[in-house]
Amino acid sequence: MSTAHVSGTALPSRARSPLAYVALGAGLLGAAPVMAWLGAPALAAAIVLSWAHLRRIARILLAAGGAGAASTLALSPDLLFRAATSMTALAALVMSVLLLAELLTGSPDLGRISRRLFAGRPLPRYASISFGTGFLGVPLNFGSVGVVGGMVQSELEHGGDGPAPRNAARAVLRGFGSSSFCSPLSVAVAITLTFLPGLAATKLFAVMVPLAAGYLGLGMLFRERERPAGAPHPPERHGPAGPLLRLGSTVGAICIAVLTLHNGVGLGYAHAVALTCTAAVVIGSTLPALRGGLRPAVPSLAGISNELAIMGGSAFLGVLASGFALGVLGPEFGLPGWAPPLAALLVPWVLFVGGILGLNPIVTGTLVGGVLGPVWPPAAVLGLAVSMLSGWGITVAGTPYSAAALILSRLTGYDNVRLALHWNRGLSVTGLLAGGGLGAGITYLFG
Repeated sequence: MSTAHVSGTALPSRARSPLAYVALGAGLLGAAPVMAWLGAPALAAAIVLSWAHLRRIARILLAAGGAGAASTLALSPDLLFRAATSMTALAALVMSVLLLAELLTGSPDLGRISRRLFAGRPLPRYASISFGTGFLGVPLNFGSVGVVGGMVQSELEHGGDGPAPRNAARAVLRGFGSSSFCSPLSVAVAITLTFLPGLAATKLFAVMVPLAAGYLGLGMLFRERERPAGAPHPPERHGPAGPLLRLGSTVGAICIAVLTLHNGVGLGYAHAVALTCTAAVVIGSTLPALRGGLRPAVPSLAGISNELAIMGGSAFLGVLASGFALGVLGPEFGLPGWAPPLAALLVPWVLFVGGILGLNPIVTGTLVGGVLGPVWPPAAVLGLAVSMLSGWGITVAGTPYSAAALILSRLTGYDNVRLALHWNRGLSVTGLLAGGGLGAGITYLFG
């Protein structure tokens, strides 16, 4: 998931990145008419021009989105407008977060931080890798799997297979999955807050941050035993305090700015993330170039069409599904009292089973939020959010076709089914029961 350079000289190829930037600009403006009538068509054109490079799920979503748009235009133009606005908003978030990850991935600090994660005895080392990957997942998104997974690859090349690299691989997947629980910049959090607009972000993080920490802590029980002598890296006397402080202060400033724009100014959550990350990218790329007397480079967005198709298409279809469901059920429809707690208990399993079948959690999460959000008891939306995010994070870490599992499988050579599904089976089942149970309990108490 990097901003690859445009290949070839054909006009359609060269047009993809400018069109994506038009969609990003429309999302940053935040005006619904601009996002719907300028951003969404530009985004759709950029994706269509990338058809030859799209994965199967992206092509399916693009075709389904086109069919849905055609039918909705005739039946409910207002619903089409809302869906196009939501698609542009989330696509702008995705582009801004990936641009930020691209910028930070070039920092030499990351190599020092990732090497430090692998130091020490087995148990502290496992905890360091899992919590460290979760932290790096906030600004780097999937880049964190590549950075830390590269260290696992190095261990395998120098020391061969064994409990230590296998536990490190587990820790990388689980750490990245935990960032979906509670990262202020994650697509999971943005989609959840988009479809549950009555939920306060601070209340959500107050529950999900401890839940993510508990998930990572529980992971220490679900690992292979290692001999203390098996740790390939001795503890370092001096950790990279400078690099860690620099990255930590950058991440902290971005997260504070997002919450300030969302809670203090009242911007939509996806809009707040897109504005903040884009501003950080502009500052981070412009200042060093100006100091060196160079012209700031503009990164290409031509290589992220799959991400835009999956995330933007899922958001578009989620709004359509929500609108059609409410149209069929009627405005007076309400769930019986026993249904929301049961649904909250099952939602994490729906995302997880979808992940095993190859469905991206963005697709299932968007549909779950789009259909259940409008009919959920308003006082108990936190319960649905907990179930969605816990299921989302466990799906990312514990299913074989998640992007994180596929990236780590490519780096390490471990089979993706064994790496994600089998090695994490006990932790995944425990986490799904705990996350669904907590969501059901909150829904029962406040619904």
